[in-house]
Amino acid sequence: MAGFYSANVADGIKEAIAKEKKDMKVFNVMLLGKTGVGKSTLINNLFSERIAQTGIGKPVTQDIRLYKKEGFPLQVYDTPGFELGGDNALGKLLDEIGDEIRRGYKSFDIEQSIHCILYCVSATSHRFEDVEENFIRKFLDLNKDSQIPVIVVLTQSISKKDAEELKKHIDSLNMGISQVVPVLAEDYEIDENTVIKAHGLDKLADFIYEVIPEAVKNTYVAVQKASISLKVKRSQAIVIAAAAAAAATGAVPIPVADSFVLVPEQIAMIASITNVFGLSLEKSTIAAIVSGTLGTAGTTIAGKTVVSGILKLIPGAGSVVGGAISGSVAAALTAALGEAYIALMVSILKGTIKIGDLSTEKGRKLIADMFKNKLKLKRDNKGKLLDEKDNDFGEDKDE
Repeated sequence: MAGFYSANVADGIKEAIAKEKKDMKVFNVMLLGKTGVGKSTLINNLFSERIAQTGIGKPVTQDIRLYKKEGFPLQVYDTPGFELGGDNALGKLLDEIGDEIRRGYKSFDIEQSIHCILYCVSATSHRFEDVEENFIRKFLDLNKDSQIPVIVVLTQSISKKDAEELKKHIDSLNMGISQVVPVLAEDYEIDENTVIKAHGLDKLADFIYEVIPEAVKNTYVAVQKASISLKVKRSQAIVIAAAAAAAATGAVPIPVADSFVLVPEQIAMIASITNVFGLSLEKSTIAAIVSGTLGTAGTTIAGKTVVSGILKLIPGAGSVVGGAISGSVAAALTAALGEAYIALMVSILKGTIKIGDLSTEKGRKLIADMFKNKLKLKRDNKGKLLDEKDNDFGEDKDE
């Protein structure tokens, strides 16, 4: 019977994932900077799809190209380097950038607007040229109405010390930019015995999140891959909301085999978390995840009988009174399911678990164990953990 429920719930989750993904607003980022500073490398390592590929961009103006991928809610506006000419060329480029920004700003459509600008400077140059400072100052003057956040990215930051000195110099210019962030987007091999590990992308990802409009934050968190902790934080907010909704739905009769009570809140929660992590899961994989919890809880997300064994795992749950699930038990079940699912998504992104393994007996046991461990944690009556130290998902930590 569990297989029947898991398949039906998996259908609901799959549909909810597709609907939410379709409703995502497109996130638009513009790249500025000299030729050869590693703009494409930066973008291809910051986001989960390799979107900046040479020669594929669609011309927007003579000097601006648009890179996008069908079905992926990200658009990258790329501009040429400053080596194309002198002051006239720079003035022309500024005009084109200004026109594009104003077009989006005046459209009053969030999907037509530029949400963030990344100005790239190679840290290996050890200097920030006057022409670049003048360009940024002129651009910021053009940008007064739209106030699009500008982040200077020190790409190719092989030497952290040199990059930090360059950062301090740019900060001292007081240009009004949002942030200066040193980044090495890919591992850099000096010789066969020495490799400098990539760094800084997670900090850049977090800074971008802080300055972009609220309307595109969900999309941004989903399409970026540099900061797992950012995905976890967004997912935790989803779990808190779902647990609160489940608490309100609680104190209802235990559902019979063909009745669903907690399903809507939990299906929406799992779908939202899946999209936050930017993973594409087959129905069979979702069904395997569901059956892992069904076998443990007997059942939760299908809304069937909550057996006495599962109540014993929840601190302070007591027993079912009058054939009803209390709001606090409903919240605890929902929160535990959401947190276990987040931990599973983190493990998949980090490569400690393969998606294909989830359909195996070993994978289902792993899911069940995650869920049991989360159920045992102490919570308030809305499912929130009493000790936040218990909320460790093993994600990346900032340096």
